[in-house]
Amino acid sequence: MTLNRKIRMGMVGGGQGAFIGAIHRIAAGIDGQIELVCGAFSSDAERALASGKELFLPEARCYSDFETMMSAEAQLPEGERMDFVAIVTPNHVHFPVAKAALEAGFHVLSDKPATLNLAEAQELAQIVARTGLKYGLTHNYTGYPMVQQAREMVQSGQLGKLRKVVVEYPQGWLATPIEQDGQKQAAWRTDPKRSGAAGCIGDIGTHAENLAEFITGLQIKELAADLTAFVDGRLLDDDGNILLRFEGGAKGILHASQISAGEENALNIRIYGETGGLEWHQMEPNTLLVKHLDAPTQIYRTGGGYLGESATAHSRTPAGHPEGYLEAFANIYRNFAADIAAELSGAEAPAYAKEYPSIQDGVRGMAFVEAVVESSKNNATWTSLSI
Repeated sequence: MTLNRKIRMGMVGGGQGAFIGAIHRIAAGIDGQIELVCGAFSSDAERALASGKELFLPEARCYSDFETMMSAEAQLPEGERMDFVAIVTPNHVHFPVAKAALEAGFHVLSDKPATLNLAEAQELAQIVARTGLKYGLTHNYTGYPMVQQAREMVQSGQLGKLRKVVVEYPQGWLATPIEQDGQKQAAWRTDPKRSGAAGCIGDIGTHAENLAEFITGLQIKELAADLTAFVDGRLLDDDGNILLRFEGGAKGILHASQISAGEENALNIRIYGETGGLEWHQMEPNTLLVKHLDAPTQIYRTGGGYLGESATAHSRTPAGHPEGYLEAFANIYRNFAADIAAELSGAEAPAYAKEYPSIQDGVRGMAFVEAVVESSKNNATWTSLSI
């Protein structure tokens, strides 16, 4: 059996003036497997309706709030209702929307971090387990083909036992207090009520943490963190420097910053084992450097016939055609949709269908944030990740 229709998506958040909502919609549409059928696009009812009309949705399925949306969609015939909800709101709304969706019978694909705090993430994990529904998290950098290649090479032992991990995510867009001038994206990210206990670390530090654990297959067991709010009057951190200790003995350094003037989205990672190393840069995503003790560095490129099964499954174009942020994001959506489609049709899911971050990744991300904040408050004391 195969499913003879597209997977139907609803969206909460992502209305007029929102950045990430448009990214999610583009990513969902790239493979032609998903269609947007409804949404509650804003907490403002008029803006929600106007946003839905801009997307050519029928007025009856442009909802004024997510509670109404869940109730109304659940009452529609199975052939019409949405299959899953994409959550693209500020952090403080992630948990209530995910909870409402799961309890109404809908799968969830949420922007990161999973929730506002660890307690919410742990409760959400219990709801996911109880309902048996699917939950995915858009740590989209895991969707890059060369990140998949790096993970396969590390976890197959090609670097030997891992010793050191260096992961960095510097940005410069918050080097000045633009939130004080009404910049929407800056305003909520620097507000503890909407962002949570951390600013920079919750926003992009969790991406760096997730990337390090995804590629290495190792979990961070304890850390020592130094957070700073460099911009006067800012309530949350805009820079963080963290020492890491992984299970198995590997050590690491994680640096995340949003006041690194002139930087764009310079996420990068270097991993060193007993016999070799890897290096990948998000701004040059088609290239993976493979380093050896006794041989020249190799350059692996997306689209090459020598890549592993997972990297090949996440590649879309022939070698030399750039694949970037949107395609990596789309891989998460494609995989999630394929997992849903397999369940609905009773068909065997393709191997890549489970390749999307889970609620367990979300819980670890929130445990990471809370450990970082606690460590920094205690003068960079070594702090365990408690889950």
